[in-house]
Amino acid sequence: MNKPASDMNSGAYQIIFSLKSTKRIKIGRMGEFIFPKGFYIYTGSAMKNLRQRIERHKRKSKNKHWHIDFLLPFSKISEIKLFPSNKREECKINSETLKINGAEIVVQGFGSSDCHCPAHLIYFNSLPYFR
Repeated sequence: MNKPASDMNSGAYQIIFSLKSTKRIKIGRMGEFIFPKGFYIYTGSAMKNLRQRIERHKRKSKNKHWHIDFLLPFSKISEIKLFPSNKREECKINSETLKINGAEIVVQGFGSSDCHCPAHLIYFNSLPYFR
């Protein structure tokens, strides 16, 4: 029997956040990058423990494991969207987000070291309208 999507604890997610000033931030072994003031959408997935992953992302103090762990401490999260599923849909959701007017990639490869997407972090200089 299939679980309703709302009961699933796996799937993709998007974290919508902002930086109130331009920052130079070291992203693990990727190196240092300049992140402009503005709005960002990060698309990730957790095929197990989706809710726990989101709670981890919201904590300020944690071991840095993923690229996003290095950036979130400097940001203000405004919204988190969940896409419960037992299928990997992270790249499809990210691809749709890249089509939004004003979408830019600031750091090639950010959050996408395990796929062929150009990046899973998308920058907007003003808050985009999207569903």
